Amino acid sequence: MSKPKLYIFSGLPGVGKSTLAQELARITHAFYLRIDTIEQALRDLCNYSVEGEGYRLAYRIASDNLRLGKSVIADSCNPITLTRGEWNDVAINSSADSVNIEIICSDKMEHRQRVELRQSTVPNLKLSTWDEIENREYHQWNCDRFIIDTAGKSVLDCVMEIQKHIS
Repeated sequence: MSKPKLYIFSGLPGVGKSTLAQELARITHAFYLRIDTIEQALRDLCNYSVEGEGYRLAYRIASDNLRLGKSVIADSCNPITLTRGEWNDVAINSSADSVNIEIICSDKMEHRQRVELRQSTVPNLKLSTWDEIENREYHQWNCDRFIIDTAGKSVLDCVMEIQKHIS
C-alpha cells in the first residue's frame, strides 16, 4: 500500500482554494476537510467563539484518516507559520507525506471581484469582506510549497496543474 498524502491547501479567501481543493478531492477520492465548515459548526452547534479550535479539531480528524491509509485534503487559509508547521507535523506524526499547495490570485481586480460576488456554501458562514482580506495577517512562507496562480485560469486548468505536480 502506498503512503497516504496530506495535501495542505493555503491561501487568502476568494483565490479559488476551496473550489480547487474540492475538485481535487472528487478526482482523487481523498478525504476532504474544510476549516470553514468545522469552525462554523462549532459556532452553530456549541454557541462557541472560535479561535484555533477548528484547526486543532481538523488536525485530529486528518490524523485519524491518514493513519487509516487515506489521503487527506486540508482546505484552510493557513495564514501563519504556526498552522503551517502544525499541518506538517500532522503528516509526520501520521507517517504520511505532505504537499503544501498555496493558491494565489495575482490579478487584484479579479480577486476583488470574486470576493465581492461569491456566496457562501457553508450555512451561516459570514464571508470576509475585501477590506478584511486586504488587512488579514498572512505570513511569508519559510518552507517549500507549490504555488498555483488562479488569475485568468479555469478550474480545470488549475486542477490539471496540481495533478501534474503531485503525480
